[in-house]
Amino acid sequence: MAASDFAVMRFSTGTLPERQRVAMMREFYGPLVARVDAKPATEGPFFFEATARALPGLTVVNLVSSPVHLRRDRMLLANGDDRVTLSITLSGGGRIAQVGRELARTAGSGFLCSHADEFESTITGMSNNLNISIPRKVLSEKVPRFSDHFLRPIAPQSEALRLLVNYVELLEHDHTLGDGQLRGLIVNHVHDLVAMTLGASREAAEIARGRGLRAARLHAVKTDILNSLAAPDLSISAIAARHGVTPRYVQVLFEQERTTFSVFLLEQRLARVHGVLRDQMHRGRSISAIAFDTGFGDLSHFNRAFRRRYGATPSDVRAAVGRGSA
Repeated sequence: MAASDFAVMRFSTGTLPERQRVAMMREFYGPLVARVDAKPATEGPFFFEATARALPGLTVVNLVSSPVHLRRDRMLLANGDDRVTLSITLSGGGRIAQVGRELARTAGSGFLCSHADEFESTITGMSNNLNISIPRKVLSEKVPRFSDHFLRPIAPQSEALRLLVNYVELLEHDHTLGDGQLRGLIVNHVHDLVAMTLGASREAAEIARGRGLRAARLHAVKTDILNSLAAPDLSISAIAARHGVTPRYVQVLFEQERTTFSVFLLEQRLARVHGVLRDQMHRGRSISAIAFDTGFGDLSHFNRAFRRRYGATPSDVRAAVGRGSA
C-alpha cells in the first residue's frame, strides 16, 4: 500500500452553533459523505460526531450521536457500492430495518447490513457505534451464504466480536497507518475477524486462526499487559487465564515476534519508568517509588535492567532532563 492509500476524516457538530448542526448534518455529511438522510429523533440539543479511517478494502467509522433517525432510500443508494458493514453498538441502542427484517440494537451486540439495499434506523439515547465496512466479494469468499447474516443479531458474548472490536483499536493510532506493510496486514486481519464473527468456512477459518485471530489475541494480550504493569505478580499464567488460553499459547504468540512474555513485560515496565523520569510533573517522586509503582519488586534488578536498556542510570536520565539535554 502506498502512503496515499489511507485517509482519515473527522466530522463533528460540536464545533458548530446549535442552530446550524442539523442543517450541516442533513445537507453535507448525510447525503454527500454517508449517503443517508439524517434528522434528530427527539427534541433538544443535537450532537453527531464521526471519525472515518479508509484503507483499500476497509473503512472503519466510529459514530457518537444523540438520538437520530437515519434513512437510506433508493435515491441515496450509491451505484457500484458493493460493501457490507458489520455494525457494533458499543453503547446505546435503537432499531434498524433492512431486507425485510427488523432488529433491535443493544449495547455490545452487532449485525451485518448491506450498502446496496435501503435501510431505516433509529438510534435512541446517546450512543457509540462502530461500523466496519469491507467489500462484499471478500466476505462472500470467506463465509458461506453470507447474505443470510444480514440483520441477524451477533451476541455480545461472541469471542470473535470482542477480539475484532479490540483489534480495530489499532486504527485509532494514526501513526500505525503510516506503515504501508502494516496497513495491509491489518486489513487482512480485520477481514479474517469479520469472517470468523459471522461464521467462516472451514478453509477461511483455518487461515484466520493462523493470521487474523492470532494477531487479535496478541494485541489483546499486549493491551492487557500494558494496563496491568503496576501488578508486581503479573504472570503469563494470569494473563492466559484472563484470555481463556494456555500459557504455552501466549508464549507462542510472543515467539512469533521473536520475543517472550517476560522480555516484553520488562521492556514495557522500563519504558514506563523512563517516560515518568522524563516528565517534569513527576520530579517530586522518588525513583524507587516510581519503580515500585510500575511493578518492580527488586530495586537492584530494576537498576541493572534500566542501565542495560538505556545506557544510563535512572538518576542520570532524570538529571539530563533537568539540564535540558535529554
